[in-house]
Amino acid sequence: MDNRLILITMTGPDRPGIIAAVTGQIAAAGARIRDIEQTVTHTLLSLSVIIDFPGGGSDQKPLIKELLFLAKELGLDLDFQVLAEEEYRRKSDRCAFVVTVLGGGVSAAALARVSGILADQEGNVERISKLNQGELRCVELLVTTPPRPDLRGMTRELLQAGSEMGVDIAVQEESLYRRAKRLVVMDMDSTLIQIEVIDELARIAGVGEQVAEITERAMNGELDFQASLRERVALLKGLKAEALEMVYRSVPFTPGAKTLVRTLRRLGFKTAVISGGFKFFTDRLKAELGLDYAYANQLEIADGVVTGGLVGEIVDGARKAQLLEEISEREGITLDQVIAIGDGANDLPMLGRAGLGIAYNAKARVREQADTHISHLGLDSILYLLGLSEKEMAEIGG
Repeated sequence: MDNRLILITMTGPDRPGIIAAVTGQIAAAGARIRDIEQTVTHTLLSLSVIIDFPGGGSDQKPLIKELLFLAKELGLDLDFQVLAEEEYRRKSDRCAFVVTVLGGGVSAAALARVSGILADQEGNVERISKLNQGELRCVELLVTTPPRPDLRGMTRELLQAGSEMGVDIAVQEESLYRRAKRLVVMDMDSTLIQIEVIDELARIAGVGEQVAEITERAMNGELDFQASLRERVALLKGLKAEALEMVYRSVPFTPGAKTLVRTLRRLGFKTAVISGGFKFFTDRLKAELGLDYAYANQLEIADGVVTGGLVGEIVDGARKAQLLEEISEREGITLDQVIAIGDGANDLPMLGRAGLGIAYNAKARVREQADTHISHLGLDSILYLLGLSEKEMAEIGG
């Protein structure tokens, strides 16, 4: 039985001491553990161990016999099968991905649809973990596929299914970089906060409908951002500067925004807001939330009145992506370790540069082009994509 491995699987009621007893028996027989994994669902244990005998010269039957007796004493069922070394190595060469399914509720139908798509792509679900507490709202699936899968095609199909099933779905390669993100860059309007600031200022200036229409078309990518911004700002001419402070005092944060930033800071992340809005607001958000960086456009104000002009370089889509790269380089963080979050067409360039780009409550065009979008939970649900459980979030949040 040279070059053969044995896969031993034990299932049954969980209790303390099972691992110690099983590994002790394996050690006493002179066997080597090649792989081991255990899960407990409620009180039901499932333990899998792959073993071999160095040199392949030992008789494996006595160990199997002893483990059968041990399983009976522990009240467990035992099964085993012989694997070829080549089969084991072939499985080890498969690509690994994490698929996260989240929403107000994750139904059996949604999981069936997702797992069906994965199966069609020769994806095998190796582990499923519930990340939230209470009713099922977030599930993480570890999936393996043959080498060089059509990841983009699989992701698009999963995102489409998610939209139809009322859940959000994210697909990430299971790698060091998924678990080692260090920088989160966010848009401001309709992402970190729930409003478009320029629309609120326009309402006070009496040009609300005109500006809101232009904003909507710009965020959908129907208009050139720089031209549309200058057009909207020109309509604000004559607005008293004190209106900016009034709008900021009533800014509604996006649900989960403060929790997200607080948790990221406690985990040691760098955080930034890069906005096509105005510096007056991003500077205050930076101070209030403790962000590390804040960039936006500078409104020209003279004698306490908005002039209708802008000062300095405009922060459009290209500039957002450039600033993301500059921050990343300054902090010594690779782009694979960056998360970017936004909702408008002008956010697409920075979403594309980041290791993980997330369209949050985004416009239709952005949802279609982004690799991941979230529409059904608060902004702090992005923490699930880092593999954090709800319990861990609570512990970090204090």
